[in-house]
Amino acid sequence: MSVHEIKTKVLGYPRIGQERQLKKATESYWKGEITLEALKQAGQQIRKDNWLKQKAAGIDFVPSNDFSYYDQMLDMSCLLGNVPARFQWDGKTIDLDTLFFMARGLRPGATAKSTTTACEMTKWFDTNYHYIVPEYSASTNFTLSSTKVFDEFKEAKELGIVTVPVLIGPVTYLLLGKGPTGFDPLSLLDKLLPVYEDILKRLSALGAEWVQIDEPVFALDLTGRQLETIKKTYERLSKTAGVKLIVATYFGELRANLQTFAQLPVAALHIDAVRGTGEVTEVARSIGGQKLLSVGVIDGRNIWKNDFTASLEILNQTKSIIGARLIVSPSCSLIHTPITLDQEPKLDAELKNWMAFAEQKLQELVQLRGLLDGTTGKDVLAANSQAISSRVTSKRIHKEEVAKRVKAVQQKDLNRASAFPQRRAVQINRLHLPLFPTTTIGSFPQTTEVRNLRSQWKKNAIDTKQYEAAMEAEIKRCVEIQHEIGIDMLVHGEFERNDMVEYFGEQLEGFTFTANGWVQSYGSRYVKPPVIFGDVYRPKPMTVRWSAFAQTLTKKPMKGMLTGPVTISQWSFVRDDQPRSQTVKQIALAIRDEVLDLEKAGIAAIQIDEPALREGLPLRKQDWLAYLRWAVDAFRLSCSGVKDETQVHTHMCYAQFNDIIEAIADLDADVISVETSRSNMELLGAFESFRYPNEIGPGVYDIHSPRVPETAEMVDLLTKASRVLPAEHIWVNPDCGLKTRGWPEVKQALKNMVAAAQQMRTRVKVLS
Repeated sequence: MSVHEIKTKVLGYPRIGQERQLKKATESYWKGEITLEALKQAGQQIRKDNWLKQKAAGIDFVPSNDFSYYDQMLDMSCLLGNVPARFQWDGKTIDLDTLFFMARGLRPGATAKSTTTACEMTKWFDTNYHYIVPEYSASTNFTLSSTKVFDEFKEAKELGIVTVPVLIGPVTYLLLGKGPTGFDPLSLLDKLLPVYEDILKRLSALGAEWVQIDEPVFALDLTGRQLETIKKTYERLSKTAGVKLIVATYFGELRANLQTFAQLPVAALHIDAVRGTGEVTEVARSIGGQKLLSVGVIDGRNIWKNDFTASLEILNQTKSIIGARLIVSPSCSLIHTPITLDQEPKLDAELKNWMAFAEQKLQELVQLRGLLDGTTGKDVLAANSQAISSRVTSKRIHKEEVAKRVKAVQQKDLNRASAFPQRRAVQINRLHLPLFPTTTIGSFPQTTEVRNLRSQWKKNAIDTKQYEAAMEAEIKRCVEIQHEIGIDMLVHGEFERNDMVEYFGEQLEGFTFTANGWVQSYGSRYVKPPVIFGDVYRPKPMTVRWSAFAQTLTKKPMKGMLTGPVTISQWSFVRDDQPRSQTVKQIALAIRDEVLDLEKAGIAAIQIDEPALREGLPLRKQDWLAYLRWAVDAFRLSCSGVKDETQVHTHMCYAQFNDIIEAIADLDADVISVETSRSNMELLGAFESFRYPNEIGPGVYDIHSPRVPETAEMVDLLTKASRVLPAEHIWVNPDCGLKTRGWPEVKQALKNMVAAAQQMRTRVKVLS
């Protein structure tokens, strides 16, 4: 620990490895190419590198147990011995194979036939990170069943670093889990808390001084009873001898939860001072005379350089209230940011000077602490101020023509020419689709060959003519396969696309890209978000060439595939110098141009994916209306210029839509496809009380699990859907794109899907 009175702290650090070592090792293990021991060695090396890097940077409170081979909530389920019965756990120490089995529905080394339904996956608050949802019921019991948290603490201690182990808090764990309808998850606390107490005692015995317990549910709307339960929980846990607790909340303001949080009987608290700037001084005044306060002034979710002047104002105000009991921190774990700018030699120098990735944020923490206590020179503050001001004044950011176009948008630009019933009649005559029409979400397998072709083209190893010929061959093969299987509405396969957001960002102005700015989305799925730094517009068509070519190969309708404005924004690192709603409206106008060009090219159906619409919803219900108003308007702006005969689709996945179903309907898409397979069609409960007016494709199989579902499974799901939806409004599709799957399983799964649709047609025909 440093000699500074004011300390620095990190809540969590990226665990994927600077060269994405974890992805490579994990996927190699799943394929049987390396041993379990080799995978563990890769993980151990990443942890070692992370700890030593933070120590060298001067971080006082270095976390452990922030590493995961898949997901921290899944790790917590394993630590607590909460394994659903279908995974046939033997009740002993939970190993990595069981963890992977729960996440993927397939145990490493097992055959594809030895599968079961994977645990449900959904978004971690309003981030693009997915967590594995814990499952429980009244009969669930908990028992200490993993040694991971202890093993990793000992690993770091052997390196001379006494870390702060990180645990998901018991209340967050239960409230973010899934139980039977009407079941109160907090009724399990009396079973759960003894395991937490055991964990804390064991960590204390190993030499842990501090334990960080994450309770981000404090950023949500909590009832008085829930707040009282949290208070009693920490009154109990704080009595565990020998270890000091720091309870962390992040992702939002505390609001009505502030006093309960501030008065928790623990040694320290952490708050998000990026999203909760206005609450910092109130929290500082409310915590009492002994407690430490970790103030998260550095944005753990974005890549912009910290404004030291603004942060110092917050920190100095806090210091004036609590003195040296102050800890300088990022707002949340840094797993949401890329690892280092040092691996970005080609990034534009001016833009790079405006950014800070995880490694640079470590430096910022130490520099801020030094500026607070006078050990860092004013030249550091001057350099930071220059970088901040250069971004504000840069002419690269603001485009007058974009501002004029945004200002000119009128209400009529947000509405289709006719209501859905009139549009549907015209579309039926144009498309000639059967009952229970089949389609896919857009992408088909991105094979090594396809990725190599794109890479060779970008490196100028092959010319554009060669590249386009190769892409056309892939599209032709994809169309032929869809014909053979019997798909009704085709897609071109998206072989030319590296990512559903990056592909568009590369062709829009106002974006820039990193070479190695990877962040974890889920498991071994990493993404490289674009950076939106300036005003956005479309210089030229982006997808028309490929969709138009694909349409020449078939008489069946071909869907044009686009990513929606909210999702492009949500899955990018977005500029923070204007409201997000303004940036999204700019993107919507760019997508609108593309939609109209696709229609002119003869494309009869256009899908605008918005999987992040629900993800972007504010955490507090009182903020929902304002967000949904501009988010829905942006979608409608992107597509409402088309004629009635053009069918507009949208797609959403891995989110709960029940509570915003009216807003989903207000999108006025002709067809919406949604994820429902992992949750066994639970989403459709929303349609029992709300009659969704348009057509819907409830995903009938989970593409994130490496298994081929049987036709009977899909028929069962469609049967459930037909109980709450009109048969003539139901589409049949997977729950997401197929890019991460292999061709053999895709072909068989789609054959089974088409067979399921045919069975449903026969059944409805017989009943009628």
